[in-house]
Amino acid sequence: MNLQMIGCSHHDAAVEFREKVAFPSDQVGLALAAFRERFPSSELVLISTCNRIELYTTAGNDNELDRDAVAEFLAEQRCLKMDEIVDQMIYRVGVEAVEHLFTVAASLDSMVVGEAQILAQVKQAYDMACESGSAGPLTHSVFQAANRAAKRVQEETAIHRRRVSVPSVAVGEVIPEVFDSLKKKRVVICGAGEMGEETLRYLIQAGATDVRLLNRSYDRAVALAKSFDVTPVPWDQLYDEVVAADVLIGATSANETIMNQKLFLPLHAKRQGRVLLILDLAVPRDFEASIGELSSVYLYGIDDLKAACERNRRERQKEWPKAKQIIAEETERFIQAIHHRATGPVIQRLRNQAGELKNDELDRLKNKLGLGDGDAAAIKEIEKSFDRLINKLLHPPLASIRDDAAEGHRRGLVEALRHLFNLGDD
Repeated sequence: MNLQMIGCSHHDAAVEFREKVAFPSDQVGLALAAFRERFPSSELVLISTCNRIELYTTAGNDNELDRDAVAEFLAEQRCLKMDEIVDQMIYRVGVEAVEHLFTVAASLDSMVVGEAQILAQVKQAYDMACESGSAGPLTHSVFQAANRAAKRVQEETAIHRRRVSVPSVAVGEVIPEVFDSLKKKRVVICGAGEMGEETLRYLIQAGATDVRLLNRSYDRAVALAKSFDVTPVPWDQLYDEVVAADVLIGATSANETIMNQKLFLPLHAKRQGRVLLILDLAVPRDFEASIGELSSVYLYGIDDLKAACERNRRERQKEWPKAKQIIAEETERFIQAIHHRATGPVIQRLRNQAGELKNDELDRLKNKLGLGDGDAAAIKEIEKSFDRLINKLLHPPLASIRDDAAEGHRRGLVEALRHLFNLGDD
């Protein structure tokens, strides 16, 4: 099996380098086409996200497609020096590449372990490779197996059900305690920085359809709102939005609260007792804690949410060994399937060769003994004897071949069999 991976992630490369080597979504297809033109009999699946850039390749008949060849291709595509690629990217081959892909797809290698987005990104990368024609038999097999491994981790462990980021806990665990659904609920976010952006992502995934985004820099609010298809609102309309909100989220970087109880009281009166959930994700806090003491107001601060994150993180750690065991099982299952698949054509050719020899000898014997249509019973017994003899002769080498395949062809018996019986290549 000649699968190899060259890549980098948040684990081993700085964001400045990842930005240089990453492929914007509109350039991935061009890179796949360029690779296929340069290495027509090889395969490539390219995963490029904000935290990870990985190229999974197979050599095919392009025996020159080793690590340096892939690194050189990548360097040319990203206008970088070859040394930069080799020095800062990780190289894995064979079983290690398979296990790494399975671990990535299952979100065990992510910055936030268990986040669901990475499996979708892996699937998208595979789909693009299929559409461009750069995927092939081995990448088809390994990426489909990666999907199966990830699904097992999702179904058989609680890792994906334990949220460990503040926005994911706020949206995924706190909001459902107050509202059955975000449909027809007005969600107001104050702040368009990293925290606000991450929170927006989880809100959209949770089904929010009426989201208003406020930021002191209105241009920033407009830009972020456009990328998520939500509504930007000027900062001077904050009070009106507080009155209209069902969920109010603080995610600014302000040095002091944006609203204290004194400012909130007249707005609270205008709400006429409607329930308001306030999620204060900011440090320092955006909303004075005493606001949460008012009727129909539920206020969760950053400390409440971080405590939930820590509990979930501990629960995830308990599930980690089970998840890694699933990856190990699926890796072994895939490798054994590949190895057995490699022995199949050789075994079939050996059986066909033996069958042809049997038929030739049977015809010679029938002619020598003068056996004809009237001797069908005798001919059948002779044929059975030949079959038993062939099976007995072939059983020990074929059993050894299968055992060797299960161990990764360490003894090279398939190649030996080809040469001994002059079976030719696949």
